[in-house]
Formats: sequence, C-alpha cells, structure tokens
Amino acid sequence: MLATFRNAFAMHGIPASTLTDNGMVFTTRLSGGKGGRNAFEHELRRLHIAQKNSRPNHPTTCGKVERFQQTMKKWLRAEPAQPTTIAELQALIDTFLGAYNHRRPHRSLPHRATPGALYTTLPKAMPAASRDPDTHERVRHDRVDKAGSLTLRHAGRLHHIGIGRTHAGTCVILLVQDLQIRIVNAITGELLRDLVLNPEHDYQPTGAPKGPTRK
Repeated sequence: MLATFRNAFAMHGIPASTLTDNGMVFTTRLSGGKGGRNAFEHELRRLHIAQKNSRPNHPTTCGKVERFQQTMKKWLRAEPAQPTTIAELQALIDTFLGAYNHRRPHRSLPHRATPGALYTTLPKAMPAASRDPDTHERVRHDRVDKAGSLTLRHAGRLHHIGIGRTHAGTCVILLVQDLQIRIVNAITGELLRDLVLNPEHDYQPTGAPKGPTRK
C-alpha cells in the first residue's frame, strides 16, 4: 500500500490531502488507540498531507471512487477476452484507464472534457507548510515481559523497549506522544523509563551496563 502511494505521488506530485475509507491499511483511528499511527499515516504526516477519512457506515463520502470502480468493473466484464492472469488483467485495466482518462468524454465535466484534460489544465493544491503541531498521543497499559522489555508499534514497525529484568512482570502505563515515551509503574507511579524512540532500531536499550565491571 505505501509503495503504491509513493509511486502515485512520484508520477502525479504530492497531494494536499487524501480521502479514504477507514480500512486499517489507511488509518488506525477506529482501533481504540492501541496501534498508534500506521505507516501510511506517518508518511502523510511526514509529507504534511492532510488526512481525511469517510464517516463510518457512510459509503457515499467516497462515492466518486465507488462510481469509478463500478464503471471499470462493468467495462471489464464486457470484454470478450477475459483475463486469465494478473498480467492480462493489468493490461486490460491500463487500456481502460487510457480510454477513461484521455478519450472518453465525461458528462459531468465542462464541455464534456476528459478527466485527463481537465486535470492537466487546473492548478494543483499543495500540502500545508507543516503538520508539526499535529502530535499523536496515546495511553497504553501493559506488562513488562520476562526479558525485561515492552513492545510498541510505530509507523507499522514493532519496537522493543528495554526496561530491565528487575521489572519483569510489572504492570506499567505507557504515555506516548509521537516519539516521546514515558513508562510509569502502574501501581507506584514511579517513572521507569523516559526516552525518545529511535525508529531506525528495533531494540531500544536501557543504556545500563550489561554486567558487573571487572576490576
């Protein structure tokens, strides 16, 4: 999904906003705050693209793309030679897109223009200057595992945070604000760890010595 999106904006430019349904591949906002932003959401924030999602159980919000898909499926079903492989299907879809965007007049557009002609002539909206104030905060309850660590998902990637074996089995509260993480003992309120997550590393070490220092 992320690779497809990157290919799209590499070809057409970075959009000002996106509009999608609430599938987990697009957003985790309906997951109860357990997973944090997914990789797609992090990419949108990195590029300062406004993210818009349809209202749950309200499919007409994305009605234009639904209508487009209906037209495409009808066209594909009418083809005399039906595809038997993914490559053949892709070739048919490419043929349809060429006709739909550049040769077929569109009744809803001025002067029955093609979508491609109108898209080329109109100015393009650009992403906002910044989404820095748009922080993502979440609270999570967890328990330190036997190895003395916790797991946290960030941008679709699982990271392990070292707390220390002495705290194995301890119930904790994670206070997460983007990359800033505070881990608190759920019973005593003691701050066990305060760190800035390094998204490049799967394991976030405690920084404590690994063993006794030899004299």
